[in-house]
Amino acid sequence: MPITDKFFAVNIRKYLALGNDREAGEPALVEMLSGFSCPKNLDVERFLKKSAIEFTKKNQSVTYLVFSKDDGELLGYFTIALKPLTVRGQTVSNTAKRKLLRISELDKESDTYTMSAYLIAQLGKNYDDGRNEEITGKELLELAWMVIENAQYMLGGIVTFLETEDEDKLLSFYRDNRFSQFDTRQISSCKDEPHELVQFLRFL
Repeated sequence: MPITDKFFAVNIRKYLALGNDREAGEPALVEMLSGFSCPKNLDVERFLKKSAIEFTKKNQSVTYLVFSKDDGELLGYFTIALKPLTVRGQTVSNTAKRKLLRISELDKESDTYTMSAYLIAQLGKNYDDGRNEEITGKELLELAWMVIENAQYMLGGIVTFLETEDEDKLLSFYRDNRFSQFDTRQISSCKDEPHELVQFLRFL
């Protein structure tokens, strides 16, 4: 069964465009998001409830809600943004370098390729009332990829990237879905402890 026969994704701008309409506007959106639960990744839950609306209003990113076509229940969400990306030449193959050259600026001295790329910033399933069982991570990622493909058709670009925790299950998941690890990035947590994220990319 085609994925579009099972699920549909809604850009939250559709709710925001209706302003303060309590039945279908921003208040209705806030109420819907309040029921989202992702105990396996509290950052994913926190972003949706606390930041997704504001980030969309500021054009920093856009969040899409994923619903079941059977009963209209919220099953998950994903967030996409356009971000600058720098790739070190030593971390990718010669084939990848040739592709990157088409859309990037090459700094020969540092052997780095800098470009605009699509970022899958968030990806999460709704565990409320067991709804996480109704959609797989692969299906959620495929819906996000469809949105990126539509954006590419209108805007161009060939690179999508994401960052994830250094956990075997997550790394295997993205590799199985045609993403390739290319680097890591150090960040600081709220306690200023060093924390490493693994970076993956995939060509459109």
